[in-house]
Parts: sequence; C-alpha cells; structure tokens
Amino acid sequence: MLRFMHAHQFSLRLHQCRAMGSDSLLQQLNNCISEDQVFQLVGTNKAKLSVTHVGCAMNMLWKFQKQKPRLLRTIDYIRDHPEFLALRILAENKIDFMDDEALVDVLYNTLRFNVAHHDSLVEQLVVEGWRRLARFNMTGLSKFSVCLTDQQMHYSPLMGKIADSVNRNLDMQQDVRVLAVLMVSISGVISQRFQDRLLEKTELLVDACDSIRFNDVRRILQFLRNTKHSSYPLLEKCNKILLKKYSEADVENLSIVLGLYQNLQFSNSEFRLLARQRLTEMIDNCDDSFSFTKLFVAVGPCTGPDVRERLEAGVLLMADEFGPQQVLVVASALEEMECRNQQLIQKVASLLHKYIEVYRPVELLKITQALMVLRCQNPKFYTQLRKLLISYLQVSVIPCDVSMLTRVLAMLPFSRVNDALIAKIATILPQCNLSDLSALAISIVKWVRSDHLYWQSTSGMYGKLLQTLNHCAFQRIQKINDLDVLLEELKYVSGDWLEEILLKEAMMTCQRLIDQITWTNLPEFSSFLIRTNFLCTPLLDKIASVTLEHIQKIHPSAIRGILLLFTVLNYDPPQAEQFFESCIQHVRSHLTTFDPHFLVLLGYTLAVKEYFLEDLIKVVFSVDFLTKLDAQLETLPATLNMKIRLQLMELNRAVCLECPEFQVPWFHDRYCQQLQHRGNGYVSTVQQQIHQMLGEILGGFNYAKVSVLTPYFYAIDFECILDKNKKPLLHVDQNMLLADLAKVQWGQHSKLLERNGLPPGAQRVAVEFLDSKAFCKNSCHLKGEYAMKKRHLEILGYHVVQIPHFEWNSMELSTKDAWMEYLRRKIFEDTES
Repeated sequence: MLRFMHAHQFSLRLHQCRAMGSDSLLQQLNNCISEDQVFQLVGTNKAKLSVTHVGCAMNMLWKFQKQKPRLLRTIDYIRDHPEFLALRILAENKIDFMDDEALVDVLYNTLRFNVAHHDSLVEQLVVEGWRRLARFNMTGLSKFSVCLTDQQMHYSPLMGKIADSVNRNLDMQQDVRVLAVLMVSISGVISQRFQDRLLEKTELLVDACDSIRFNDVRRILQFLRNTKHSSYPLLEKCNKILLKKYSEADVENLSIVLGLYQNLQFSNSEFRLLARQRLTEMIDNCDDSFSFTKLFVAVGPCTGPDVRERLEAGVLLMADEFGPQQVLVVASALEEMECRNQQLIQKVASLLHKYIEVYRPVELLKITQALMVLRCQNPKFYTQLRKLLISYLQVSVIPCDVSMLTRVLAMLPFSRVNDALIAKIATILPQCNLSDLSALAISIVKWVRSDHLYWQSTSGMYGKLLQTLNHCAFQRIQKINDLDVLLEELKYVSGDWLEEILLKEAMMTCQRLIDQITWTNLPEFSSFLIRTNFLCTPLLDKIASVTLEHIQKIHPSAIRGILLLFTVLNYDPPQAEQFFESCIQHVRSHLTTFDPHFLVLLGYTLAVKEYFLEDLIKVVFSVDFLTKLDAQLETLPATLNMKIRLQLMELNRAVCLECPEFQVPWFHDRYCQQLQHRGNGYVSTVQQQIHQMLGEILGGFNYAKVSVLTPYFYAIDFECILDKNKKPLLHVDQNMLLADLAKVQWGQHSKLLERNGLPPGAQRVAVEFLDSKAFCKNSCHLKGEYAMKKRHLEILGYHVVQIPHFEWNSMELSTKDAWMEYLRRKIFEDTES
C-alpha cells in the first residue's frame, strides 16, 4: 500500500511539473508575433506539446492570417510547412484528449488552411464530432456546422442531426449570431414548418437585440435566399439594420447583400444608393484582385459611364492575377453590363479559355451565356467548349444536368449532336421536371432550325424526340397534385413551348388544384397567370376571394402583383368594387414605405383600371420624388430602368387625360420623341392590305394617313377624318395634331373634343389593327392596356375602330369584297352609332 502511495505522489508531482512547463510553453505560443515564431516553438518542443499546445498553435496561425489582406495571406505556405504537418499528426493522435471546444476549433482552423476534405485528420475530427454532437452547446454546434458546409455536406445525415438539435433547443436560443450561422448551414435539410419556426424566432431576436452585426443580417438574408422564402416583414427589419450598419461592411459583404437583394427580388433604393456610393469610394483603394472583382460585380452593372470606365480599366490591369472563379464572375458582370469594350472582352475570353478545364458544367452555362451576349468572336474557344460540353453530356446521368448541358450546347454555333447523344437525352426524359423539359424543348427546336438535313424528312430524330418530350410533359403535369410544386416547376418555363404545347394542360391542372390557392402562394400564382395571358375566370375569381378573405396577411408590396393580374387581363371579378377598394386601402397606408420605382408601377397598374389615388399621384409627380426616382433608376438593371421610365410616361399621360383636375403637367415630349426615333417604322403585310383598301373606300390614299402620332404621343395605324355628313376629308398635316397640346386647359371641365383644324361636326377616326398580343391567350377578351388606349383616344376626340385579327382573318372575311364591306361598316355605320 505504501509503495502505491509513493507512486501516486510521484505521478502527481510529475503532472504538476508538466503543467508548469505547459503553462510556460503556452505563454510563449500566445506571445508569438508571427507564424515563423509559432513554427520555431513547435519544432523545438514537439515532445512536450500537449493537446492544449496543438490547439493554441493552430489558433495563432489562423489569427495571423486573418489579420492580413487576402492578397498577402500565405495559406499554401502554412499548409505545406513541415511543422504544420507535425501539428496535424499530433492533433490526430490526441483527438480523444480534446475537449469539445478544442475539437471544433482544430477542425475549423484546419479547413481554413485548405487541407483536403479527405485528409485523415479532417475525417477523424468529423467522425468524433458526430459522436459528441449531443454534448455540443449551440455555439460549438454552429461552428461545427460551418465546417460541414465547407466540406459541401449541406445535405448529409450529420447536418440533419444538427438540424434536429437546433429544433429541440430553439426556444432557449438567444444569440442571433449563433442562430444565423446555424440557419444558413441547415437550410437544405429542414421542413417548411421548421423554416417558419426559425423565421419567427429570428424576428423575435432581431426585435429584442440592440446590436446586431452586419454579417449576422447578411446570413439571415442568405437563409431566406436558400429557402426561397420572401418574408417581407423580416426583410424590412433586416434592411433597417443594414442602413445603419452599412459603413461597417467591407467590399465582399456589401456586394453579397446586393446580390441577395436581387435574388430575393427585394429592392430598397436607399440601401442600394448608399452601398453603391460606399463601394465607388473604395475603388481607388481596392488594390487586391479578390476584393476588386467583388466591387466590380456589385458596382459595374448599376453605375454611370465614368465609373464604369474606371472599373474596366482596373479589370484590365489586374486580369492576369485573377483565378478561375474571379474571371467567371467578371464575365457574368460584363454580360449584365452589356459591355462593348472589345479589348476587355477578348482578355476575359482568353482567361476563360485558359481555365476552361477546371469549370463545372453549371459554370460552363454561365460562360456560354456571357460569351453570346458579349458577341465574342473566338471559334477556337467555341470548338473546345463544345467538345467539353459533349464529354460532360456523355457521362452525365442526372436529369437536370443533362438538360442544362443540352441547353448550353444548343447556344453554341454549329451545335448539332450525334444520334448517341439524342438517344441519351431520350432516356432521361421521363425523369425530368417541367423546367428541364422546357430547356430541352428549346434546345431541340434550335437544332431543328439549324439542321438543314432535318427538312428532308418530317419524321426525323428531332421530331420523334420532341414527341416523346411532349408526352412526358403531359404525363408529369397530369400527375402533379401540389400547386406549389407545379408553380415551382413552371417558374422558368416560358415561350412557345409553354404557350403552344403545355398551357392548356397546365390550366386544367391549376383548376383541378384550385382549392390549394392560399394567401401564401397568391403572388407566385398571379405572376404565372400574367406570364401566360390566359383568362380563366374560375381561377381569377378564386384569387380575388382569397385576397379579400386574407387581405391583412398579405404584404402590401405583394398586392401590386395581384392587382396587375386583373389589370393586364382586363377582368373584373365578382364583388369587383370591394376587391379593388380593399387592395387599394391595404397599400394606401404603406405608400411612404415603398421605393420610388414601385410607386410608379403601382400608379400605372391602378390607372389601367381607372383608379387614380390623388395622394399617390401628388407624390409621384412632385419634384422631390422625381429626383429620388432618377437617382434610383441609375442603380437598377437596364431592362427594369426602361420599363419604369415607360410606365411613368404612360401614367403621366393617363393622369393628364383622365384627371385634369389634379393639374399634373405633361412633361414627356422629349422622351416620347426619343422612343419614336428608336422605333423601326415597320408596317406589316396586313396593315399594308388595310391601307390599300382604305384608299379605295375613302377615295384615295390622301384620305387615310398611316402611322399617326396623336397628342400625348399615342401611335395609331391609320387616321381618317369624316365631316358631319360622314364624307371623308383630305388629311390635315400631322404637325397640327401635335400643336393641339398647347390648347389643353387644365381644370375639371376641360375638353379635348373640339380641336383646331376640323370643320364643325367633323370627327377623326382612328383605325387600329389588333394582333394576338392585344387579347388574352385563349379568348377574344381585350387586354387592359389596349382598352385604356381606346379610352384615351376617345377622350382625345377620336372614334376608335378596332380590327381584331380573329375577325380580319376569319372565314367570313376571306375575299376582298368581304374585307371592304367590313371596313365600310366599321368606319361609317359604327361611327353613326
């Protein structure tokens, strides 16, 4: 017994001595000021290093790297250093002795140095972390989840275990930073119900927390992006925080948030302007290629020509330092900018060519799209790109990958494929969703058009493939029993294939699933119906009733999309007055929270249905508002910019014509003249035919003027003038029409019917040929904008003769005599009525 006591006391003394030595070595490690000092201590004390020393050394190594700009970091040097290898070996041997925090820290730091995911240390640390998962606190769990995300384990069973732990402990979590990290990590493995719980908890923490970091808010936005969840209340709360914290953010995080906003379709002009201003100020001080590419992507597409030239010059200077991913994002930004700087385009193309072998299939899609938009001429590059795409296509077995690769291949010149690839595509068709089938259909049609051999046989391989594809699409759409799944698959389906092949079947399925229309999927469903131009009154009536029932649950910004559906299709649901008034009142109380461009879109949407909110109109046509709108438009994509400018003009015109009592002046003359100059002046065959017949009916071509511009710049196909006895008059000079604007009198009782240059009792007749774009897809129902145009022309004093394409091209009007009689009746008899 005494012998054992002495042995125990000796071991305690030995342990105390080692502890004292450990403290000294630990202090030396903590006092190091460079990586080389750490490595020197590790090299001279290998036999003395405990698990604590190993953890401390790795923490210090990563601490020094974090303090350096990305350009000056020496990740590869550290990872390949002999003493770092020694640390990894020691760590692997001491995993069982690590506490939970040390285990996660060692794994985290190891991955920061780009150690391979299949490295034995990484694998053993992950396995040990899995064993201890139930013991981890939420902080440790969040850091461990980041390590799994780094290893592309987003959908692994282990991530599912972490999600389950978060679910069980969610009510106790009070740290928004920890929760935000976990939310991003587990976003791919959670249910809709769990998503909702996380969002509710996040809102509570955001409301309760006084100090939230910029990066924490960025992670919340990333979670919303990952889960495709547009929670407007949470987005608005996040945006308020970002407006306060934007000055703390670096280039990378500012650009990430701008990208997330675009992905979430959340446009806040104030943040965009502040972010653009701050990023622009950083241009001259941004001297590392990593940060500069982030800045270029964020600022380039939404800035003026002067700043754009500076950015393009910077890209040319730094281009040779870019890695594969940097070149790719620059190419995508140039595509968005529609760049025409040939020197820059060729430089980027040469770098893409250099790195072409390292890009994944989805990245090849981005490259091809960019090259096509930038009109890059590089046949050698296209040939290599085509070979690479075919090689990927030959081995790919995942339906969405086959669809994507086929789509990219079809973009390239000379993209005809062989019979083996056609057979490969045919085998995966039954597994494809509607989005994949749509992409394949577009590709096959391109091949048909480019393959002249096909025209020799209508039963060629492409025709058979299209038949099989259409059959698979019909089967899939008939089997879908979830409206949300249907909307998700149809989100990116458009064009001729949807309209000509799938639309009728899609509408039948929508009607079958009509009871699944809820206030949560109303915006998405309304957007789909707008794209289709399909008038289905049961679906529209259901949307209106659900909107009325749940109006308070729907975010005000989503109301505009629902209203747009009814204005585009020119449809009044049952209880139309109550429906429109409820929607208007719901958005009216939030007018001050909307972006300037949104108010323009909202005002125009309401104007089409003859609703003019005086408070909205007064705001939109104030000098302060228009100044803010101009500033915001500079930050928006070119297509959206053009759309808003056009709708502002159309709203201006509608207010002047229909609400002169608002005393809003017409100020779009110059803009309309610019639009007129851009027009192609194309006259269709049908319009030429009608003009010929009008000349015969009226007594000569001088009695019918072609392509007339009215006051307020409405364009009409033909104009003729009838006197009080309904006899044609020679056409007056068009300049007199434009001069009539000077006669407009603002006021409640002003009229535009009595106009200069017309004899008493005479009347102008506007003759318009309406093609299929003017009507709903499946009916003869006139769409909203064309109904509004007719209304406005009548206010301007015209008798409006509309010639629908389905009447002009009908069997009843198959002869010249029938057409002539039709025109006479429309112009003379209808005018009398």
